[in-house]
Amino acid sequence: MKEINQQFLTGERALFQARDCHISYCTFAEGESPLKESSDLKIDNTLFKWKYPLWYSRNVEMKDSALFDMARAGIWYTENITISDTIIEAPKAFRRSKGIKLYNVDMPNASETLWNCREVEMDGVTAKGDYFAMNSTDMVLRNFQLVGNYSFDGGANIEMHHSRLLSKDAFWNADNVTVYDSFISGEYLGWNSRNITLINCTIESLQGMCYIDNLIMKNCRLLNTTLAFEYSQADVEIIGSVDSVLNPKGGIIRADRIGELIMDGRKVKIDQTKIEAEEIVKRSDMAEWER
Repeated sequence: MKEINQQFLTGERALFQARDCHISYCTFAEGESPLKESSDLKIDNTLFKWKYPLWYSRNVEMKDSALFDMARAGIWYTENITISDTIIEAPKAFRRSKGIKLYNVDMPNASETLWNCREVEMDGVTAKGDYFAMNSTDMVLRNFQLVGNYSFDGGANIEMHHSRLLSKDAFWNADNVTVYDSFISGEYLGWNSRNITLINCTIESLQGMCYIDNLIMKNCRLLNTTLAFEYSQADVEIIGSVDSVLNPKGGIIRADRIGELIMDGRKVKIDQTKIEAEEIVKRSDMAEWER
């Protein structure tokens, strides 16, 4: 393996098609696509300060490094890349890539990151930015923290554990999503999706979990959650109370307390949904804005 140590590299395609290299304590400064079409790289303690550093690359291991803001659109069309203990400041960091493993990675500007990617594994990742992981599939996330709206739109085959999301419109148009032991706060959670399962989760959402085909919730809490489950086919188990439920399409909803149950026979078949609650404070046959 060729050793490249403590070099200051500039110019377009500075190490174009690099093969079988150990790059350590280097700086890639001004110059696009420094490692384009590279393969079999080990990178550590290295700084990337310009655009498109790892396009069309294969078999890359990176640790203890940093991609600065101008290293934007940094990792596209790349396969089999593992990044650990690294800061990725740049937006649009991953696109149409496969075999991504991220461990203890901080992405403070993760706008439009992880689009159309496959086979993604993440543990100990923090991210801030809108439109995270659009149309990405086959993802396993653990100890993930996100602040950013419209996350996981169009995603499929997603498994998430012990995570925290502050994200409006999360999991729209998604399919086969299972979230365990996590906290999600954001309006309009999960609309127009299929096969969404939430287990041991705490949710806060205005009009959350609506328009879902096959929603499953087990041992979940709903904080400040109103107008939930509209037109969803659901099997829901809620600990405590839900502020209001609006026109579920079918299934069963269990809760200790429902603040308001709104069932409009003009819009849904009321007998298709079974409601089990110790207390229903108010029953209505239409929503407030229609009265």
